[in-house]
Amino acid sequence: MFFHLWKDLPVPFYFSIYLFEVLNPDKVLVGMKPAVQQRGPYVYREYREKNNITFHENGTVSYREYRHFHFQPDMSNGTEEDYVLIPNVLVLGAAVMMADFSAPVQVAVSTAFAFFKQKAFMNRTVGEILWGYKDPLITILNTIKPGLLPFGDQFGLFVGLNNTDMGLFTVNTGVDDISKVHMVDTWNGLKKVSYWRSDQCNQINGTSGELWPPFMTPSSPVEFYSPDACRSLKLQFEAPGKIKGIPTYRYVAPKTMFANGTDYPPNEGFCPCRQSGIMNVSSCRLNAPMFLSQPHFYNADPELLETVDGLHPSEEKHGLFLELHPLTGAPINVSVGLQISLFIKRVPLISQTGRINTVVLPLVWFQERGEIDGELLNQFYIILVLIPAVLGYLQYCVLGLGGVLLITSAFLWLRSKVSKTQVSSLAFLGNVDRDICKAATLSTRSVFLKHYSIDVDSRNDASPQGAGRVSAEEIHRGYHKASLQVHPGHANLEDKAKATQHFQLANWLRRTLPTGCGEGRLTRIPVYGL
Repeated sequence: MFFHLWKDLPVPFYFSIYLFEVLNPDKVLVGMKPAVQQRGPYVYREYREKNNITFHENGTVSYREYRHFHFQPDMSNGTEEDYVLIPNVLVLGAAVMMADFSAPVQVAVSTAFAFFKQKAFMNRTVGEILWGYKDPLITILNTIKPGLLPFGDQFGLFVGLNNTDMGLFTVNTGVDDISKVHMVDTWNGLKKVSYWRSDQCNQINGTSGELWPPFMTPSSPVEFYSPDACRSLKLQFEAPGKIKGIPTYRYVAPKTMFANGTDYPPNEGFCPCRQSGIMNVSSCRLNAPMFLSQPHFYNADPELLETVDGLHPSEEKHGLFLELHPLTGAPINVSVGLQISLFIKRVPLISQTGRINTVVLPLVWFQERGEIDGELLNQFYIILVLIPAVLGYLQYCVLGLGGVLLITSAFLWLRSKVSKTQVSSLAFLGNVDRDICKAATLSTRSVFLKHYSIDVDSRNDASPQGAGRVSAEEIHRGYHKASLQVHPGHANLEDKAKATQHFQLANWLRRTLPTGCGEGRLTRIPVYGL
């Protein structure tokens, strides 16, 4: 079951994309604040397929996971043919990248832009912006700087995402240690990447972001390596919950996830940094001046919101969270949203940049979300909740039945034990009672035992014999009262209990003997409970 759960993750994933359209491009070119408007979502059904699955003797398995995206018109707010005006990444990005180049190179680049009629902003369809478009400028840029754009003659924000794999993952199977199952051993053969400036930031930690080890607790670490972010992302536990009866643990992104090194020193290795809440990913994005953050600069420095109009961060809409089933580590509800922004500034010798102010301008944000629902949710409920609950109740029933049987067996054993004790005690007390009968007179006489004494009180006016020895018949008829006195030196609960038991046995003997003291036959005394 768990192999198929891992190989073909049953959670349906959707990839929602939102573009930021620039409303005032001309004003931006003269140094005014950019104003943006969110367009979308443009929703794609995301299909994942693991291929080249290879198990290794060291308890790991390798695979490549391919992603395919299919547009969902009924879930989208628009079509792939919609035109959106956004920054021209080739122009503004290249300008920043060449800001330190020599003046002749900058002039040559600006001339090439003008020749191909490239401007700082462009108006293209959603499909072109996302999945690529052809442009002769791309060939020119690759000629000036070989390898600048590795996707041939096409450029798009997600041109290398569709119908491609996410790299070669090698993960633990958990055969030797279940707590390590799904944990990444290597990615593309690497134990760590080399994008960042510290070993800690380069570490590949956590899982591949699909499943986590079972038997989770609130203190269990939840971390995953994201090739899109070029780093591992660690979440923090927020609260337990339930989704339609299935128990979950909710994990969210901490505010320190994209904090700069000043606010959060462990992130110093991701610098050079700007404001907190955005991470410079140029080192893993072909040196393009790109920044990664949560959507609408959520959890980021408020200064970023002051430089761009039209952003409205919201925890409900833009928070990153995972809701996992703690027993299995399977995702029940997932929402991972990230934003890509372009750092732009004026480069004097590249005229296309005009008098643009230095600003981190949002381009696009995307959200991968998945939630188990429908028939699949019912199956999960039966397997993960109902069956364990029934087994739990059966366990208590079995324990209860076992307890009843144990108590019954103990009761029968004790009864048998008490019955045997009664026979022994009756033999002893029978002799004591005969001694009492022989020694008792009209005055009160006491026969002291080890822990107690039995007093036989003879009343002159009540005794048929009037005087002399007290017969068992008189005792039997109740003319003489036997009373218990506990010896002071043995006045504790255990002795009282023993004395009471023996006294009750003596009275039972008195009531049972049908003949005189000397004629009593213990063999005729029936043995039964008091």
